[in-house]
Amino acid sequence: MKLQQDAVAQMRYQIMWNRLISVVEEQALTLVRTAFSTSVREAGDLSAGVFNRAGEMVAQAVTGTPGHVNAMGEAVGHFIREIGESNIFEGDVYITNDPWKGTGHLHDFTVVSPAFRDGGLIGYFACTAHVVDIGGRGFGPDASEVYEEGLFVPIMKFAERGVVNKDLINIVRNNVRENEQVVGDLYSLAACNEVGQRRLLEMLDEFSISDIEDLSTFIFERSYEATVERIAKLPQGEYSNSLTVDGYDKNVTLAVKLTVNNDNIVADFAGTSGPSPLGINVPLIYTTAYAAYGLKCALAPEIPNNAASLKPFLVTAPTDCILNAQRPAAVAVRHVLGHFVPDTVLGAIHQFLPDVVPAEGAGALWNIHLSVRPANGAVADGITRHRSEILMFNSGGSGARPGLDGLNATAFPSGVHSMSVEASEHTGPVIVWRKELRDGSGGDGKRRGGLGQVVEIAPLDGHEFHFNAMFDRVANPARGRNGGGDGEPGKARLDDGSQVNTKGRQFVPAGRRLIIELPGGGGYGAPAERLESDRVSDRRNQYTVEK
Repeated sequence: MKLQQDAVAQMRYQIMWNRLISVVEEQALTLVRTAFSTSVREAGDLSAGVFNRAGEMVAQAVTGTPGHVNAMGEAVGHFIREIGESNIFEGDVYITNDPWKGTGHLHDFTVVSPAFRDGGLIGYFACTAHVVDIGGRGFGPDASEVYEEGLFVPIMKFAERGVVNKDLINIVRNNVRENEQVVGDLYSLAACNEVGQRRLLEMLDEFSISDIEDLSTFIFERSYEATVERIAKLPQGEYSNSLTVDGYDKNVTLAVKLTVNNDNIVADFAGTSGPSPLGINVPLIYTTAYAAYGLKCALAPEIPNNAASLKPFLVTAPTDCILNAQRPAAVAVRHVLGHFVPDTVLGAIHQFLPDVVPAEGAGALWNIHLSVRPANGAVADGITRHRSEILMFNSGGSGARPGLDGLNATAFPSGVHSMSVEASEHTGPVIVWRKELRDGSGGDGKRRGGLGQVVEIAPLDGHEFHFNAMFDRVANPARGRNGGGDGEPGKARLDDGSQVNTKGRQFVPAGRRLIIELPGGGGYGAPAERLESDRVSDRRNQYTVEK
């Protein structure tokens, strides 16, 4: 009889667990539906999750990016400590874009809302989104300190007992270029947490429970046990790997040593290059997020992501390295190096789990931030001449997998979508003349690397733009694995043949077009082993260039 009762209780908890995931998924989709910025509503550059009273992440939405989600998992604890438990009230909403206590740079706002039931605190909802502008130099790597990169909002109250802090809104509104979009996104972040709270209360009523503490214990115990069980089956030892990428004006080496123990894995980034004088540095909270993601993808991908399933993955980095940037380092484009952390980790995992992880991929998103203005200093009238800040995400090819070709133009590890051409053109006076797969850019092999893409952008007639380049894999293409060929390196130029720098602020005059050719992923296995039927398919789809 007791066994039967235990089985029923287990089933009930599992049903509630699934329901909780649907609650946070609706929370995230509320942000997608209400956001002003294309980076959120079109690309899904966001995260959402629910936390227990201790600030531990119980469940996350499927919608979102690992950099945001895993960093947010640590951030909520900072909010609780800095606000103070005695100062947490029903109707409160807290906010920050602190790179070291949020998600790594000023363009991401993290919003945390306490959830109450019958006057008692039962947990927290949190969400993160990338806003199109935060003032300062704009979204680019040219600053030498975080103070130049934009408005820094420490952990504080966006609203207290339901009353919005109008002074904060006024400060934000007067320090950013796209104030309606940015302020609108802040309200969207608060709204999505509110929807999460409402759905959670409905769930508690439905299951006749007062809070989620017992449920979170159930989730944590099973997630931790399952993850540790997976780790215990691995060969213990130390495994190292390094990766060289372009950096800003000189190569950067990312190095990791994985120590596999019986119940945890330590990722130590000692040996990584020192900090940069420019904005490509990465706070440790972001490095940790992507290192844990790389480990979890390879070792325990089907175990739900929460505080307990992440607990066995420990990340350290020296304070004098580029992956553990210390304040006030410039960190605006921390994603560029941060997105290479999983490939660095996966290269070490390959040493003890062969034929599991893919070849190296394009890695970092090729983000472009455009500041479009009327040409020759003309004044914007909002009718035929416009000013606009436009952010575009573009993805290269992912690395080939042991059993499958790499994915074309796919954002791994970030997971964001590319904005549609129509959405980008609707945002401001630009035209996307071309957006197509880049023939022959995937590395050859038994399994072919994923293709990059070619994107051609120009200002509308009578306009010009500056753009902030954040490109990598130009000097150091993605490496193949197990005899596979390297992916093609990326390229950037104007349509008249003029070369452009791969990082930093540059100018595209009226009448010119910016052309970017994104890198491809590395191949897997010897090219001689590729089936002829696969090569026929490649030629038919123009995935390869005959040499």
